[in-house]
Amino acid sequence: MTESAVAGSSVAPSFLTRPIRGWRLAVSAVLLGALATAALPPFYLVVALIPAFAGFVWLTAGIGLKRGFIAGWWFGLGHFATGLYWLAHSLLIEPERFAWMLPFSLLGLPSLLGVFTGAAAAVAARLPAGRPAARVFAFAAAWMIAEWTRGWVLTGFPWNLIGTVWADSPTMIQAAALIGTYGLSLVTVLTLAMPVVLLGRRGDTLAVRSIGPWATTLGAFALLALVGAVAGARTTMQDDPGIVADVRLRLIQPNIPQTLKWDPAMRRRHVAEQLALATGPSTSGSAPTHILWSEAAVPYFLANEPEILRLIGEATPPGGFSFVGAPRGRFGPDRLLEAWNSLHVVDPQGRIVAVYDKAHLTPFGEYVPFRSVLPIDKLTEGRVDFSPGDGVKTLRVPGLPAVGPLICYEAVFPAEVVDRSDRPRWLLNITNDGWFGLSTGPHQHFASARMRAVEEGLPLVRVANTGISAVIDSLGRVVAKLDLGETGVVDAALPGAQAELTPYARHGNRIPIGFALAAGLLGILGAGRRLRR
Repeated sequence: MTESAVAGSSVAPSFLTRPIRGWRLAVSAVLLGALATAALPPFYLVVALIPAFAGFVWLTAGIGLKRGFIAGWWFGLGHFATGLYWLAHSLLIEPERFAWMLPFSLLGLPSLLGVFTGAAAAVAARLPAGRPAARVFAFAAAWMIAEWTRGWVLTGFPWNLIGTVWADSPTMIQAAALIGTYGLSLVTVLTLAMPVVLLGRRGDTLAVRSIGPWATTLGAFALLALVGAVAGARTTMQDDPGIVADVRLRLIQPNIPQTLKWDPAMRRRHVAEQLALATGPSTSGSAPTHILWSEAAVPYFLANEPEILRLIGEATPPGGFSFVGAPRGRFGPDRLLEAWNSLHVVDPQGRIVAVYDKAHLTPFGEYVPFRSVLPIDKLTEGRVDFSPGDGVKTLRVPGLPAVGPLICYEAVFPAEVVDRSDRPRWLLNITNDGWFGLSTGPHQHFASARMRAVEEGLPLVRVANTGISAVIDSLGRVVAKLDLGETGVVDAALPGAQAELTPYARHGNRIPIGFALAAGLLGILGAGRRLRR
């Protein structure tokens, strides 16, 4: 059956056949980008990606490189503005100082990130409108490469990767161990954009009465189901690593509002409240052996506070350690010379036995990039920018498996969370999401941490000031949890690590990049005949 015969077999609504240009194209792209946000944590409405991505690929059919980029930029603006709105909350902690930056947060960052979605859309828009399946392959490949590029350009911001829409799926999340979160993004976009073939070409009528488009669409969904089945088999094929003997962790979640956290009149009180949580009764019947505090839990330069160190030592179980987030500084005769956002390991005698300095700092939050031309303050306390640490490292303390510390933002970077030359047996992510209130931001951050656990095949323990604090096993399952906005502690055993490296832990981003290149090649070959014409 010819394409024209198929087109003549049904009548398409006018909104499908009328070309969209100008402001209508921009508004449509923004709305579709915003719709895609509904699939992200904490909503997980993955089905929303079908109209979002299929609709966008249809919208950009045959419009060319330049207009494709512009449409993709509008899509990214809608997607990132709705997905990252919560960043503005941090500017309202001290509105008298930072409220003027709200437009830059709400629209500036999404505008910058829209460049990446624009580039992905331009690739697909360059291919012929009459080859929708080929355009989907090209768009999915370009989208994933854009996500990967976004993970390292200008220090990187791989937040809300599309693959994280599966973070709450016990089955689909397992694919991250095989192809990483980037690879999950590729498969997700490829599958959920494929129904565009049912719409035919814009200007034609619907193609739903043709067998070919239905077969293509069902084949794409079969691919997603196959990935899920293969990945899900890991949960039954993997030997249960069990728990680490004689280790009981206590996670402290004080739920201190960011507006009060650095109040000089309340800082000692905040420390005292956390000490009380550290020494309180067990929540599970077994006394904790190690105490885990959140990022910047102690609002002092801890090494310079012998009394607080003594109290933390007294609150540390005998033979165990306390892991405490606090700033670290280097001082001159009359001023602070350098500062680090650090994790301190404190023994029962109140001695600091190990330190990790955050290496991947948050722009504008912990330092101001291009400070010579941007004379503004950073969001965090103090006028001195934080200095980066030496990079990811593994800490070894007696009585515990080797641990890979991650502070806040560092947990969102795929393939960058462990020291490959000295691999840890578990990950500890301390953070303070109190900056973002009761928004979607902490849920998105938590989902990223779950993805890292599965990718690396390592348990991950997350301790957050205002939540979400949790113990996550190597399959991404939540073993124990304190929800966002709760105050208290949770005591839990430390899950064991997987005996063997996951494919992603072994090969890293070479796997998803290889699949993306293959998908892109298929798209080009599928459109090759029309391209030659």
